[in-house]
Amino acid sequence: MNGGPGTSGKLGGGLLVAGTTSDAGKSVVTAGICRWLVRQGVRVAPFKAQNMSLNSFVTREGAEIGRAQAMQAAAARVEPTALMNPVLLKPGGDRTSQVVLLGKPVGELSARGYHAGRQEQLLGTVTDCLAELRRTHDAVICEGAGSPAEINLRRTDIVNMGIARAARLPVVVVGDIDRGGVFASFFGTTALLSKEDQALVAGYLVNKFRGDVTLLEPGLDMLRTLTGRPTLGVLPYRHGLGIDEEDGLAVSLRGAVRESVVAPPHGADVLRVAVCAVPLMSNFTDVDALAAEPGVVVRFVDRAEELADADLVVLPGTRGTVRALTWLRERGLADALARRAAEGRPVLGICGGFQILGEHIDDKVESKAGAVAGLGLLPVRVRFAAGKTLARPVGEALGEPVEGYEIHHGVAEVTGGDEEFLDGCRVGSVWGTHWHGSLESDGFRRAFLRRVAADAGRAFVPAPDTRFGTLREEQLDLLGDLVEEHADTAALLRLIEEGVPEGLPFVPPGAP
Repeated sequence: MNGGPGTSGKLGGGLLVAGTTSDAGKSVVTAGICRWLVRQGVRVAPFKAQNMSLNSFVTREGAEIGRAQAMQAAAARVEPTALMNPVLLKPGGDRTSQVVLLGKPVGELSARGYHAGRQEQLLGTVTDCLAELRRTHDAVICEGAGSPAEINLRRTDIVNMGIARAARLPVVVVGDIDRGGVFASFFGTTALLSKEDQALVAGYLVNKFRGDVTLLEPGLDMLRTLTGRPTLGVLPYRHGLGIDEEDGLAVSLRGAVRESVVAPPHGADVLRVAVCAVPLMSNFTDVDALAAEPGVVVRFVDRAEELADADLVVLPGTRGTVRALTWLRERGLADALARRAAEGRPVLGICGGFQILGEHIDDKVESKAGAVAGLGLLPVRVRFAAGKTLARPVGEALGEPVEGYEIHHGVAEVTGGDEEFLDGCRVGSVWGTHWHGSLESDGFRRAFLRRVAADAGRAFVPAPDTRFGTLREEQLDLLGDLVEEHADTAALLRLIEEGVPEGLPFVPPGAP
């Protein structure tokens, strides 16, 4: 790619990474391609036209985007911006979502209302954002959502074949072979697309393969004969990548906790962390940095009995503070938290979890429940405002510098406490803050864990050399290695630079 962005007025290259299903690996493949390209000297940016996720991030200009796109920007070694995720949908229940447009909330819509017209109206916005990224970068790697073969939604689609058609992007379809049925998924996905959409599908990528790849090759050859399209790589299964994806139970930290072996403790004891898996849990990636510490064991829990042996309980963020509070009470977790506080055993509330720990919540915005009593463990009164706080605060706590980000409608009035804590407070062993991401600050995380270990009576000592940023970079490099070593990178580069190949055959029956 010669000349650099903007030197001739031409748009940079592009590629859309689609998937046979949700959680097929689109996010990690997109990140891997971004890291591989930037290591080749290519100025690359990620893009996802529309993202549905409760895991979000705040850019430096104060825009809210999906955490997956922020992770992909880190893979591309560029600063994340609202252009990379122009439409973010944040579910607030089974049927409604908050619509975040270019980083700012613009209202709540039902799924029917969104697909009935609003989504189509946004196609111009997302194509403009993509074009701007292509004007300023050599390449833009786009991520689809769900499956492009969701034929019930094709008319209003702006994130899969809709954006691919509008921008004439070649499409590579990723399939998770660990789930089984990957050949049928590739063939069926292609055959359910219209002739015009099929003309953009340039090939396939197998993800999460275990075993001898030569045993797969006869099937790949048959797939090419049936569809006229090559498989551009077979990516092996890798345990515990732990990078930021979407919201499913098997992604990000949740998946990494199940798959990874906890490193031996630096001191005599391990430290057990229980994260309450509240409804509409958001930014559970906050505890990734804890799980990265040698000797820290993190698990997600939904029963009061599971708090008994925990040295630290974390109440994470949630898109439904009042709903989560009701859930905690119904399950006996609220009483268990109160007992912990009375016994001087550590509890940390982050964002919605901080609000729950307070005395009073006045919510006429999120749940519209009005006045609700909190757990009363912190001297805090919360009022939900129509506007959303989106910020990147910097401060100090426990004698260490801290950086974080804020995403919340709740405005907290702190009326007391033993000490201030990241714009929140501490009472005894109960801590609360609106700041997401604070535990990624290495010195602060170690200081906090030392306090937790002392309060819990554990001979746990944080390792002095854990660098969360370095670990995340290593994970992103691993993704780049997977693409470089196991994908047909020459073919990927041709697609990015030259666009859709001519003469791709039609696979019947096609969409009506």
